[in-house]
Amino acid sequence: MEEELSQIIEECRTAVEDPEYPAVHQWLEANPDGKVLGHFQVYFPEEIAHAAGMLPLKMMGFDSSVQIREADAHIAAFVCSILRTSLEQALSGRLDFLSMYVTHPICDAARHLTGVWTRRFPEMNCQILYLPQNATSPHAPTYLLGEYRRIAGIVEEITGAPISDESLRTSIEIFNENRRLLRELYRIKRETPWQIGLTDSYLLMAAAGAMPRERHNELLEVALPLIRARDNRPQDKLRIVFEGGYCEQPPIEMLSVLQDVAYVVDDDFMIGLRWLTEDVSTSGDPMQNLAVAYLEASSYSPVQRDPRKPKEDMLQERIRESGAEAAIVAAPKMCEPALEEQVAYDDALTAAGLPHLIMEFEEKTTNFEQARMEIETFAESLLFEFA
Repeated sequence: MEEELSQIIEECRTAVEDPEYPAVHQWLEANPDGKVLGHFQVYFPEEIAHAAGMLPLKMMGFDSSVQIREADAHIAAFVCSILRTSLEQALSGRLDFLSMYVTHPICDAARHLTGVWTRRFPEMNCQILYLPQNATSPHAPTYLLGEYRRIAGIVEEITGAPISDESLRTSIEIFNENRRLLRELYRIKRETPWQIGLTDSYLLMAAAGAMPRERHNELLEVALPLIRARDNRPQDKLRIVFEGGYCEQPPIEMLSVLQDVAYVVDDDFMIGLRWLTEDVSTSGDPMQNLAVAYLEASSYSPVQRDPRKPKEDMLQERIRESGAEAAIVAAPKMCEPALEEQVAYDDALTAAGLPHLIMEFEEKTTNFEQARMEIETFAESLLFEFA
């Protein structure tokens, strides 16, 4: 049982950590005429690409295994690491398989990213998906539906395959199943976090954006019962929520430090993969259903303005529902949205009397001694207080 689970986690690790994208190349070998759509964080309706036969690939940046050699000549060195490593991947030729690239105006740097990619890669179709800035506007659903249909039209031109309602419904069903399995994985993290470590649960989740969803569904269908069947014993660890991993991702080594010290019972890592919190309906107009789900059945993030989902309140709700005792509010270096939100989160958690630790991280960090000392000191002081 453990050997089978280890093999699944290793396949996920390779898909997530290998900068040569082995899962993508494996898919292209099986689909010689296949096209790949790469999309930047945070959320993209991957069902649209999938319905046309494309492989959607979530661009998540890389750690120190990818050295910045050319990207700084095309984009400022003081922007966040994920923008630079993604561009470096393309400049180094590792992303030559991309037929289309989509980014979002989630920050000033990401907004200008398409211009850089368009000038440097004229053969690649580079687009911006303009998600509505005001989710509560009465015009937001109609506007977003128009944006989805615009992107769908470009996808159809690239693939030569029409996106029918039936093909889109089939894709929605596959992605609904994937989100259901991810919710089950996070249920295990909340209820029995000792059954799986943070690094393994992260790899099982993040692999969804790096391989075909059908394959990821197969892996989770096998892995989740194996995790639940484990006979691990709980340890005396602090239960925490990690906030700040919605775009650039912390290095795996930092997650390893976290799991040594505490149980991370909930987080916003790669939140775009779990952005839709309910199944998308397959009745009626499936494209419209996707647009409505983004606005009405979705999570929260600093990159979306929705007065119905005040982020400070939503974080406190996440802490309560997961049974966490504290939170780590982190931000990637040079990330303006996350650093700005840290101030609001800090004020709200302080006012609510919820223990929390403010941190920064960078995907290319190689030394974690300082982070370990901060996290251990924070956790141990609370464990003594709660004892």
